[in-house]
Amino acid sequence: QVQLVESGGGLVQAGGSLRLSCIVSGRIFSLYNMGWYRQAPGKQRESVATITNVRVTNYADSVKGRFSISRDNGKNTVYLQMNSLKPEDTAVYYCNTAFSSPRLDWGQGTQVTVSS
Repeated sequence: QVQLVESGGGLVQAGGSLRLSCIVSGRIFSLYNMGWYRQAPGKQRESVATITNVRVTNYADSVKGRFSISRDNGKNTVYLQMNSLKPEDTAVYYCNTAFSSPRLDWGQGTQVTVSS
C-alpha cells in the first residue's frame, strides 16, 4: 500500500521560509503527477502546486512567485519551498497525486503556522 508522509512544517514569522517534504512509498513514484494541497480551519482543501511526471509545474495564483514545487524521483520525494510566507498561508499541508494519477490515501499532513 502506498503511503504519504509529510514533514517540514512549523511556526514561522511572516516573511519567513519553510521547506516541506513528502516521501511516497512504492515503486512507481516517478510515474505519478504530484501536488501539494492545504486546508485552513473552516475551509475546504485546496490545491497549492502541482508537478507532473515530466516536471511541468503549476501554482495557485495566491502562491505564484513565492512557492516552488520540485521532486526527486531517486528519493521518492516531492518538495514545496515556501518563501515570503503570509499569515493566510497558515494551514495543514498535504501531498497527494494530481491530475489523472490515481488518488492515494491522505497522509496526516504537516502544520504550517505563520505569525504576523
